[in-house]
Amino acid sequence: MPPRLHPLTALTAAACTAVITTAAASWPLSLAVSLAAAVLAARAGVAGRVLPAAAVILAPLCVSLLVLHGLFFPEGHTILAQWGPARVTAEGLGFALDLASRTAACVLVLLLFSFTVSVPDLVAALAAKRVPPQFGFVLASTLTLVPAIAARLDRIRQAQEARGLVLRGGLLSRLGAVRLQMVPLVLGLIEDAGSRAQALDARGFGSPGPRTSYRDVDDPPAQRRFRAAALLLAACAVALRLALSWPAAGPS
Repeated sequence: MPPRLHPLTALTAAACTAVITTAAASWPLSLAVSLAAAVLAARAGVAGRVLPAAAVILAPLCVSLLVLHGLFFPEGHTILAQWGPARVTAEGLGFALDLASRTAACVLVLLLFSFTVSVPDLVAALAAKRVPPQFGFVLASTLTLVPAIAARLDRIRQAQEARGLVLRGGLLSRLGAVRLQMVPLVLGLIEDAGSRAQALDARGFGSPGPRTSYRDVDDPPAQRRFRAAALLLAACAVALRLALSWPAAGPS
């Protein structure tokens, strides 16, 4: 049985993949990374959560990129259509699609990490590396925020339906019920934040001194070497991108 992937290895792989994809600026590579992330999500059994979340994030972003660069790209010369100052150019559409493919690759990779990583193992691994506990808590809270909000919204909806409020009608009915759901959601999140602050304070979260953890996350040497190689490769990709983008010196 292969060793379990260390949380820091998964984090390094996701972050370095996003950095390298962005630095490469190649839409075939971006599409390959997106496809690989979707396949890995399906194999991990989280495609039903990763893909809808990615669609919610990417749909408005891609539309804005197409509108902004497809209609108002200053360096576009091949005009496909024009309406007054707005003009659709082949160069603008190409730039927008390239940027959208890179963004989609990064979003899918990072969502795959967030939906597959074990948050307690990640916090324990960060504590073992002497990372400040505040950073680990912020990262863990970020990864668990969306599932916590979704679960609380579902409980609020069930409670309101039990009291006779119908939330499954048409679109207008759902939009009208948003206000009734947001108020208890925000109040509940504020109450949770206060409870967590009291619990962290009672456990000496802000106290100095050495810390221990009851979780022991195995970190094989091969994975440590992989993380070092991935970070080096990402740094080289960024350096190469900067070198290629640096304007050449003209004649004096």
